[in-house]
Amino acid sequence: MILPGDASNAVLVGRVWSRSAGGPCPVLVSNERLVDLSSLAPTLSALLEIDGITQTLQRTPSLPELASLEDFLSGSAGHLLAPADLQAIKAAGVTFADSMLERVIEEQAQGNPLRAQDIRGRLAPVLGDNLKGLVAGSEEAAEVKRVLQDMGLWSQYLEVGIGPDAEIFTKAQPMSSVGCGAAIGIHPKSDWNNPEPEVMLAISSKGEIVGATLGNDVNLRDFEGRSALLLSKAKDNNASCAVGPFIRLFDGRFTIDNVKSAEISLTVRGEDGFEMTGSSHMQAISRSPENLTSQLLNRNHQYPDGALLFLGTMFAPVKDRRGAGLGFTHEIGDIVEIASPRLGRLINRVEHSDTCPEWKFGIMALMQNLAQRGLL
Repeated sequence: MILPGDASNAVLVGRVWSRSAGGPCPVLVSNERLVDLSSLAPTLSALLEIDGITQTLQRTPSLPELASLEDFLSGSAGHLLAPADLQAIKAAGVTFADSMLERVIEEQAQGNPLRAQDIRGRLAPVLGDNLKGLVAGSEEAAEVKRVLQDMGLWSQYLEVGIGPDAEIFTKAQPMSSVGCGAAIGIHPKSDWNNPEPEVMLAISSKGEIVGATLGNDVNLRDFEGRSALLLSKAKDNNASCAVGPFIRLFDGRFTIDNVKSAEISLTVRGEDGFEMTGSSHMQAISRSPENLTSQLLNRNHQYPDGALLFLGTMFAPVKDRRGAGLGFTHEIGDIVEIASPRLGRLINRVEHSDTCPEWKFGIMALMQNLAQRGLL
């Protein structure tokens, strides 16, 4: 069951690769069947640019069905794609107190998991209470910054975590994200890595937040810990960004307030019998979704095809797996499930990035495919 618990009352849109249509199609979920929206908009990014898209979908007369959701999950009709095509895939980092602490630990450990436990024991009592509940950019945050600087504990991660300017970076290129059911990629040279379960905002080119979905901002802790300048290599690898299963559009039953109060759960099950669970509460975020959106898209930077924005995670797993004090890292074959009651479940299997299917269907291929199908 990958749909939200109240799916019958939700407006869910996404993308599939349809065998019958011969390419990608934007779809609407209707009674566990997928309706083809290609005649309304050839891409999902174009669909989300339609003013009042939720009302438009509710008023639109019957559109052709492609198949049932089950047919796409089984592979008989095709497969689910990430609910994003031409949109920029961006991410906000260090937006929760717990993740701030873990980023500082990575930095101090210089990417070595063997040093992390000792550093965590020394820093947590000092930083933990100081960071919880702080509003980024506030006078209180500025005072904490001064105190930590005096203690010699200031860090570039604390700067973006509680300072006035958020860290917003490019997570993945348009068209490169994978959807529910696909393999997710971990760089084969990484020995310290983790999933990052997050809420993602769907944002139009006008800066309007039109909906939300789930995402896995797969992260290599050893790469980024060695140097923050390796962020792109830690974050952007083949199949290292998973999004889905569908975008839930805002309407009278689901609003930005539901996003702000959402709980995100994570379960990792390994072929070795290892299991780890955890959760993130969006109420603990240090910056509002609206603030992060305004820092992403404004007069200084535009996204004419819209954007999807990871909001960050407070869940930094530390449960030992390969030995005492080594903390958590993925093993090949792990099943990662990210869930939220009103957004559904995003489920993926961990592989090395060089054994995941190569990304070959980009923007040029999409345009050629749509043209051949008479949709442009």
